[in-house]
Amino acid sequence: MANTPITTHQLPFSEQQQRWYDQACAQIDTQRLKQLNIDITSIHSPTGAEKQANEFMVDYMKDMGLKAFYQEVNPLSGNAIGRIKGSGGGAALLLYAPIDTHIENDPEKDLPWVGPELRDDMKPFGYARGETVIGLGASNPKGMVSTLAEAVHCILQAGVPLKGDLTLAFAGGGMPVVVPERNHYGLSSGVTHMMMNGITADFGIIMKPWNEVYFEHPGMCWFKVTVKGTMGYSGIARGTPGFRSSIVPAATVIQELEQWLPEYTRKHTSDQIAPEGWIAAVRSGWPHRPSFPSAATELYLDIRTNPQQTTGDMQAEFDSVMRAILARHPDIDAEWEMTAAVPGSRTEPDNWVVQSALRAWQETNGGTPYPGAPMLSGQTDAATICKLGLPLVRIGYRWIGDADMPEEFSEGLGGMGVSHIPDLVATCKALIYSIIDTCTRTRQETGLS
Repeated sequence: MANTPITTHQLPFSEQQQRWYDQACAQIDTQRLKQLNIDITSIHSPTGAEKQANEFMVDYMKDMGLKAFYQEVNPLSGNAIGRIKGSGGGAALLLYAPIDTHIENDPEKDLPWVGPELRDDMKPFGYARGETVIGLGASNPKGMVSTLAEAVHCILQAGVPLKGDLTLAFAGGGMPVVVPERNHYGLSSGVTHMMMNGITADFGIIMKPWNEVYFEHPGMCWFKVTVKGTMGYSGIARGTPGFRSSIVPAATVIQELEQWLPEYTRKHTSDQIAPEGWIAAVRSGWPHRPSFPSAATELYLDIRTNPQQTTGDMQAEFDSVMRAILARHPDIDAEWEMTAAVPGSRTEPDNWVVQSALRAWQETNGGTPYPGAPMLSGQTDAATICKLGLPLVRIGYRWIGDADMPEEFSEGLGGMGVSHIPDLVATCKALIYSIIDTCTRTRQETGLS
């Protein structure tokens, strides 16, 4: 879809700020960035089991010179927090990325759902091919974690005197999943704990894929639809009284929902969000008992939302859609429920942190004013952080292109496991820009009282 233009308020650096910026950018160490990317990729951190990875990052931040600590949430998971205290009178800035990965590296759990095999980009064993790092989560989230750490490292090495506090944070539970066997972790559970337990700032930046600037953050609602029938037997002839399939009518419901979902997206497109919806899973019966067709077939949907939609609005709209489907097909018996919800959120584009990110984008993209972001539907911790009251902007890195992507990893989403160091370096410079832009000014200069 077409880009959405955003006006950038120009605020050039002073000569001193420009020197700090140039000095900090000169400290970027591509080998250090690459090695951290490899090291953290090699520490497996599936959702709900991020303890080892975040303990590693706590030690790394301490070695950088931050005051860092591990914030335990439960025995398997916790958050990594590092701080630099400013001299006072400036705005506090939070730099954030999640640290959990979306697949388990377990053939019994992952195959065939991720594909026919676990490729190298789906395994937590990081390695480099030239300037490319490969391994589970090497790009998302481990490349983001590495880039944020490198940006702060450069600020420290350049001796940039910050007025405002700078916090570097990595949380578990950031994936849009729920893991019952690990404390039902997921859906921003780690970052919610973090912000409810003393970690705050005046502004925040979250790093995610795409070299764009987003001030709107999609929400998400999950639905379960149960299509009802009776348990049968494969030896029964079709049309036998008393037997009703649940699977065949479920196919009709799927087709009906697939007709509605694109209309839903068009109806609810906002400034930066075109909220998609997908039927993500279907479950019915016993795979080891195919002689007995199931009395229930379950459909699971993930429907994204824009910041103006409430979860109650989404519930009411889905109720209406399902009732209309059943009215058109009175022979179908079904019930449905919302099983999870994370509301969307928005930071106004005139907010300081959005404008700072726009200036950083312009600085690191040849001086060209930001043309506007492609429509988005990817749900992240940004929605929760912003909803909890912290003005937040999403920035990111160029998704690895055809020229850089090894051919064997080019199909599908994979393990989000291929990062390209030069792309991370460009974002590192943008982060350095916004740190200096925000944390070397007075609170009044950044629009705070």
